[in-house]
Amino acid sequence: MAGFKLRDKLSMKDNKKKTVHVHRTIMFQELEKVMDFGIDLDTYTTAMEANVFGKKSADGIKQTSNFLSRIYLFDPKVDSFKVFKYFWKITSEDERPLMVFLFAFTQDHLLFESAEVVAQTPLKEKVTVEAFKENLERYYPNKYSAVTSHSIGKNLASSWKQAGFIEGKTKNIRVQPEISYKVAAFAFFLAFLEGDRGEFILKNPTVKSLCLSETKLRDLAIEAAKQELLQYQYSGSVTSFAFPQLISKLQIFD
Repeated sequence: MAGFKLRDKLSMKDNKKKTVHVHRTIMFQELEKVMDFGIDLDTYTTAMEANVFGKKSADGIKQTSNFLSRIYLFDPKVDSFKVFKYFWKITSEDERPLMVFLFAFTQDHLLFESAEVVAQTPLKEKVTVEAFKENLERYYPNKYSAVTSHSIGKNLASSWKQAGFIEGKTKNIRVQPEISYKVAAFAFFLAFLEGDRGEFILKNPTVKSLCLSETKLRDLAIEAAKQELLQYQYSGSVTSFAFPQLISKLQIFD
């Protein structure tokens, strides 16, 4: 994955940059509790008001609720959240951390911009907080204090760790998680929602954040097509992705 660059194509949210990583991570454990409580009736706000994540103070409840809402939206009318909700229901507990990471990746600009650090670190090598800090400085020269940039670096490392790309309590070793066809299909659909089509879906930053070769991505696309999560064709130099069943089922673009 050497040479992985994101600056040429910014997130669909780039003109409305937002992040939780100055203060938090992707908060998988908290989000999991909110989703499990609220997914059937879309009662996510009720779940957070009920403090399903178990914060000890009113301020903690408020801050956690605000951070979660900033990144995960909890709006059943928004197409990307419709897709997130659908895949949450069909994925296993082991697949969900990666799915949460992918959704956060499309929403949080600091997480989005940190992908270069992880993708360019060889497997079994250490992913340092310093590397995240240096990458942050390249994007935002002199914007953050040393204390804040260190905190952001630790939070970013934790988010990638929650997704399974880093392991170890202190060593932060780069590893490659197992990517299922469901997780890949979710990434492909997010790229589709951003406006990419055909070959460009494979080159989309969210898809590339999975740190897989093109061959492996195509293999996963074939498997996802067999499971009727998408339609995929590859002939010669022409690649085609389509999602007619999911678009109809979820009423996307209505």
